[in-house]
Amino acid sequence: MYRLAVLLSGRGSNFEAIQNAIESGFIKNGKVVVVISNRADARGLVLAKRRGLNALFLDPEGKSREDYDREIVKLLKANGVDFVLLAGYMRILSPYFVKSFKDRILNIHPSLLPSFRGLHAQRQAVESGVKFSGATVHFVTDRLDDGPIIVQSVVPVFSNDDEDSLSERILKTEHKIYPLAVKLLTEDRIEIKDGRVIIDWKEPEEFFITNPELGG
Repeated sequence: MYRLAVLLSGRGSNFEAIQNAIESGFIKNGKVVVVISNRADARGLVLAKRRGLNALFLDPEGKSREDYDREIVKLLKANGVDFVLLAGYMRILSPYFVKSFKDRILNIHPSLLPSFRGLHAQRQAVESGVKFSGATVHFVTDRLDDGPIIVQSVVPVFSNDDEDSLSERILKTEHKIYPLAVKLLTEDRIEIKDGRVIIDWKEPEEFFITNPELGG
């Protein structure tokens, strides 16, 4: 059983989707052992506490990025964490953090990377005039919104979309693909080869078969 940590800064909806997938049995070989936030008022911490999970606020005020990350890494190691899941965590990880958990940190970003990195990716998509956008789960490197891509979702961008409407459409797919990525990871069915993720699919489109809710 792999031990998972979730880092979040806000509402925690992706954390909740992952935890729901664990509790339903969709994710069978992973459990969340600690949830950490850089914000004391993060709704995600409240959700984690309600579920009886170890939920911690770590105050970044007055600390350098690396010093803060060293404290988090210490906490993660004390909890025996195997993989780190970033779920709306609004801080850029230091090289020290990334090196400490190399190829063991996942992030989700609301665009089809490598397009529209950084903040307000949905706004960037609307303003660019693209016809499709989506979400990406990827391994984390020390470059912003970069790293081997695990899974992606695709949604249409309509002519009357604004940042909020597109964000809502993308978020629904985030709640599907992040649990899927964690399932694949904890079943040892992901391999990084030459900077690309190779997935051991048991059969085509299996995630639609094994969990119909993921069919959209």
